[in-house]
Amino acid sequence: MAENNLVWHKPYVTRNDREELNGHRSVCIWFTGLPSSGKSTIGHTLEKRLHKLGCRTMVFDGDNIRHGLCADLGFSPEDRSENIRRISEVAKLFIEAGVIVITAFVSPYRKDRQRVRELLGDDLIEVYCRCPVDVCRQRDRKGHYDKAIRGEIKEFTGVSSPYEEPESPDLILDTDKLDVDESVEILLNLLVERGVLPLSTLKGPLNRR
Repeated sequence: MAENNLVWHKPYVTRNDREELNGHRSVCIWFTGLPSSGKSTIGHTLEKRLHKLGCRTMVFDGDNIRHGLCADLGFSPEDRSENIRRISEVAKLFIEAGVIVITAFVSPYRKDRQRVRELLGDDLIEVYCRCPVDVCRQRDRKGHYDKAIRGEIKEFTGVSSPYEEPESPDLILDTDKLDVDESVEILLNLLVERGVLPLSTLKGPLNRR
């Protein structure tokens, strides 16, 4: 179909309708950081807490996405960029559906993360899971860092491929100093501050661990 024949179909049920039904705003919480810096662990724990609060949520995990939507992509800079582009487009759809989207991707390049910000705008909360490489390597249960050092894994971020730190993320979590529950608590409070969750949330089961 020619591009000039495409017409955007206006929905009968709007994002505002869905958010009102859900009782919270939709947003994308984008975790970035080195492999094994805590992105997935914190993201899934956050989702579990939000789910208990009755929120509509979905986690996009880097490994899981590459089993399906991005199974055709490798880890070259070009493929990494396309991986992030696809994820951001899907995240935008989920935001329109009224869902709190949680993504856990290394997303090592600033230009790719900037494209995500340009696409999602104020609906993006960029969270940098900051952690020293040696700590990430100690945590790495898959042994990927050691394999990369031995040359068995090519283009591995933190060893043979660069990670460009965010210059102005919405939140920095020093995951070598904070435990998972502390990180999640900080995030939940941020969601209340941003108006994603109602203030009454803090008075309920939010602080119960």
